[in-house]
This record gives sequence, C-alpha cells and structure tokens, in this order.
Amino acid sequence: MTELKDETLLRRAELSAALTEAGFPIATSTLATIACRGHGPAYRRFGRTPLYEWGTALKWARSRLSGLVTNTSEAA
Repeated sequence: MTELKDETLLRRAELSAALTEAGFPIATSTLATIACRGHGPAYRRFGRTPLYEWGTALKWARSRLSGLVTNTSEAA
C-alpha cells in the first residue's frame, strides 16, 4: 500500500485493510460494530458513508496496544 497522509480519508473497508497492513488486524465488520457502540476511531460522514482520517485511526489503534510484557502472567 502507498504511504498514507494523516489527513487521508478512508472508507471503512479501506481503513480495515490499511490498519491490517500496518500490523493492527481488524475486520470491516468489527469497525462497524464498534462505531455503533461508540468506542472505535472517530469518523466523519459524507452522506451515508463513514470516512475515517488515517492519522486519527492509526493513533486510536496504537492506543489499544498493551504495555510491554515479558511473560504470559503479566499480560492479565
């Protein structure tokens, strides 16, 4: 995929593919579900189409990472 600028607007399926390629695997349907529940990345609407800014969505994905762990008992 080409390098995306922070302000690039992506449709939900495009965002899913871009985040997955960046190392944050997430399905298009998951993005739709969390948009309904209110804890997904912020988006704008163009008519009925949700559009996500790449920089904002990538920041959201990075915020979901846990801290570094050295064994499985630390992960809980």
